[in-house]
Amino acid sequence: MIQLRPIEPTELDNYVAKKHPEANFLQTSSWGRVYEIDGEKVYYLGLYDGDELHGTAVVIVKNAKRGRYLEIPGGPILDWSHEPHFVKEFMNQIREVAKTENCVFVRMRPNISDTGEHRKIIKDCGLVPSPMHLHAEHTVMIDLRYSEDELLKDMRRQTRYEVRRAEKMGVNVTFDTSKHAFSEFYDLQLETAKRQGFIPSTREFIMAQHDAFGGAARIYTATLDGKPLAKGLVIMQSPEAIYHEAASTEEGRKIPGAYALQWQVIRDARNLGFKRYNLFGIAPPNSPHHRYAGVTTFKTGFGGNQVTYLPAHDLVVRKLRYKFVHILEVARKKRRHL
Repeated sequence: MIQLRPIEPTELDNYVAKKHPEANFLQTSSWGRVYEIDGEKVYYLGLYDGDELHGTAVVIVKNAKRGRYLEIPGGPILDWSHEPHFVKEFMNQIREVAKTENCVFVRMRPNISDTGEHRKIIKDCGLVPSPMHLHAEHTVMIDLRYSEDELLKDMRRQTRYEVRRAEKMGVNVTFDTSKHAFSEFYDLQLETAKRQGFIPSTREFIMAQHDAFGGAARIYTATLDGKPLAKGLVIMQSPEAIYHEAASTEEGRKIPGAYALQWQVIRDARNLGFKRYNLFGIAPPNSPHHRYAGVTTFKTGFGGNQVTYLPAHDLVVRKLRYKFVHILEVARKKRRHL
């Protein structure tokens, strides 16, 4: 009998690490812990056939004003291509979890490629395309198994020039895992958000990442003559290093501190044995007004491969209420260029 039931967080992490190298931090107990610290309810679930584990999911209960829903970022973790019957069974049973939580829908964005096969599987399970994105549906992935010379050679010419210019100028890059560093990062990100017009994370959410990931979460800082130019919140959790959040100073627009920061992260992650570096979020093709359009040229300049995941899909639980949510989210997406 196939059952979706609670699983110990450590068992979930072990399964994901051993069976699904395509997964990242979004489907680990550490990410679930971030939301628990931030006051949200989180489910750690395993899909069992008898005693055999066939999939896992970190599921967050989101209490949005537009409607309560379940969120499965970067998941669920299943063998989508070879075990579609388990995928369908997961959907049937996660719907029941949503009902017990009085949710309008379940939103998920698996870490699988956007192919016709995967779209058919998810459509056959009764899911519909979500009006909103969920966690970096388009990204740049750098293969860290190459030498530093090869990684530099793969960069865009202008990016490589800026990396070398930063070195000649004496830009220094360090990292810190202390609470103080995370607090300083939040302060600078708040300034950056006001200057660039985006909504930043809350201080509580930034600090929750420090508490949940421990030493795996680093604040990188690029400085020149002791003055900060750019900061990055990087999560080093095998097999992937992730450039999760960013902040910069006004001075950083004139000096290539952000380039030096990225190059240092790439070298550190490579030396630590990570297989890939995820720059986490670019605009989709032909989207000049997308909110990530401004950083897309910067991120793609470091080479690597552009990856497009299956976009977010919703499993509708309450149809009439979902129609209302859908209208609100479509309007929000247009207004915020999401």
